[in-house]
Amino acid sequence: MTVAIFTFSLLGAMALGMPIAFALIVCGIALMHSLDIFDSQIVAQNIINGADSFPLMAVPFFMLAGEIMNKGGLAKRIVAVALAMVGHVRGGLGYVTILASCVLASLSGSAAADAAALASLLVPMMVAAGHDKKNAAGLVAAGGIIAPVIPPSIGFVIFGVAGGVSISKLFLAGIVPGILLGVGLCFAWWWVARNEQLVQPPRKSLPEILRAIFDGFWALMLPAIIVVGLRFGIFTPTEAAVVVAVYALFVATCVYRELKWSQLYEVFVSAALSTAVVMFLVAAALVSSWLITVAEISHQVVDLVQPFMGSPTLLMLAVMVVVVIVGTALDMTPTILILTPILMPVIKQAGIDPVYFGVLFIINNAIGLITPPVGVVLNVVCGVSRISMEDIIKGVWPFMIAQLIVLLLLVLFPWLVMGPAKWFSG
Repeated sequence: MTVAIFTFSLLGAMALGMPIAFALIVCGIALMHSLDIFDSQIVAQNIINGADSFPLMAVPFFMLAGEIMNKGGLAKRIVAVALAMVGHVRGGLGYVTILASCVLASLSGSAAADAAALASLLVPMMVAAGHDKKNAAGLVAAGGIIAPVIPPSIGFVIFGVAGGVSISKLFLAGIVPGILLGVGLCFAWWWVARNEQLVQPPRKSLPEILRAIFDGFWALMLPAIIVVGLRFGIFTPTEAAVVVAVYALFVATCVYRELKWSQLYEVFVSAALSTAVVMFLVAAALVSSWLITVAEISHQVVDLVQPFMGSPTLLMLAVMVVVVIVGTALDMTPTILILTPILMPVIKQAGIDPVYFGVLFIINNAIGLITPPVGVVLNVVCGVSRISMEDIIKGVWPFMIAQLIVLLLLVLFPWLVMGPAKWFSG
């Protein structure tokens, strides 16, 4: 009964057009009434406790770093390095997009920010080179969703807080799966672009390549700082967020000098607005999360999936299918906040490593960012590239299928995640 109340109160509030954060609060209140334990002070206390978390301090700093990266010239230089290295091969601009997506993912952790930056820079170049605009925009959108997988990842921070999982381990475990998503996109791009009539950019000379690398050196150092710092315990993920923001600010204002001091107010306000949305969602989710625990909904879910409990692989496949379906209707952050408290007890009882599950769960949610009709990244790329939703859906599906295949391989072969994760964590 409580599962039905939880589901229908949440879906009912959303169907009425209520924002997700308020729908989560309504869902929690409905559960409290059904259990006859309603107390407005408990609701308020859980909302306050939801935002009162040290690891969540990483969110505003990663948001700020993403804003600085886009306004301060770091993104542009990453694209220039990728263009110098692989832009001359057939379909090279597509490979530039994928390579730049992987590198930018290690700078901001925001799929929408990365996709917006790459769409404004690369889609016009790809169209001028002879690529179909819908394929170009679809590739940029698919490349953008690598950002929540390769550290630093805002999704990992939220999942780690909601599920009580080490954020440092999640960060390190996401490196190789994120790269594999890029490899999958390379195969899909080769297939899509194989018959297009293209105008190839000229091959860059060695001095030009070295010049691009030298110019982008400061931007390229940021991923190394993050990985080395986490690998050797120099700083926590929250402290890493501060390091990233301060470093990006220094590079943008003092080295590249493309971010003017007069623009800082706009950058900080934009980051604050984005942070407020995420933090209020997290705070509101703790109300329903607390009620999920009190109502023992997780135990009821365990009973429902009991036939799969004997096979971790089948259980993971079943969970991934559910998350794919949910991802077509919900954004990434609400999906994490709603499903994590429900699924984590199931995963732990089945003997599945929470870090392994977290990586696959975030990849699945990231793919949801390019699934219609809600796909946030699709909408961002549509707006920046000035392309219709119908066209970008046609362009993105080959790349989405490639990423789903990568996800399936990670389910079938867990060592692809856990092997590199153990190596990185020492």
